[in-house]
Order: sequence, then structure tokens, then C-alpha cells
Amino acid sequence: MKLHTTTTQQYQTVTAYDETGVEINAIRYTYSLLVLPEVKPVAWPASSFDDLTEDHFDQIDRTNPDVVILGTGKKQRFVHPKLIKSLTARQVGVESMDNQAACRTYNILMSEGRKVALALIIES
Repeated sequence: MKLHTTTTQQYQTVTAYDETGVEINAIRYTYSLLVLPEVKPVAWPASSFDDLTEDHFDQIDRTNPDVVILGTGKKQRFVHPKLIKSLTARQVGVESMDNQAACRTYNILMSEGRKVALALIIES
């Protein structure tokens, strides 16, 4: 689904998504990634929901977000609290949702000026 017809140079915006990938500022990605508003997306080594570890969330925590939107793939799934303990210790909320909802929610929070991290699991 296309979300925007124009790109922004200032912020990383989800401009389209489908079941096989996502576009950030009209650049297509077909692998799991971590997106923050003011830095280019980076590969996130989460190949599937079942492979998530504390290290995956520690990588997110190092970006110092206020809230994390976790895109869990085609369907919504919830992570075990022990995996996100570094984030919850700092009172950072982690919201799990399917990738489509995660992309839309990220764009809304990012447009409000929130320091949001989008962690998307894109299974190949």
C-alpha cells in the first residue's frame, strides 16, 4: 500500500509497504530493519519472530527511543517480557503489531515529533 506520494529529506518516513517489504523515503527494503526518524534505516538481524533475543532489543535500546513499535510480520504477536527488560527498565513502551499497523503507527508518532523506533521483522 502506498502511503505518500512525496518523500521527505528530513525524516525517515514509511512511504509504502506490502507483505514482502517496506519503502522508507521511496527506497525499498526486503529485510528486517530498524527505523528512526532522523537516521537512515539499518539492518536489524531479526530473521523471524521466533528468533528474537534480548540482543535484538538491546540494539534498539542503544538508540535511546521513547517508544518502540515492533512489527511482528503478517500477524500480531507479543514478545516475552524478559526479551525487552532493558527497555522496560527505562520505562520505554514496546507496542507489538502486524507490520502494516506498525508502519502506519510509526508515521503518526514520527510526525508528532516523538522519538520512536520502528523495528520491523520482514521474513524472506
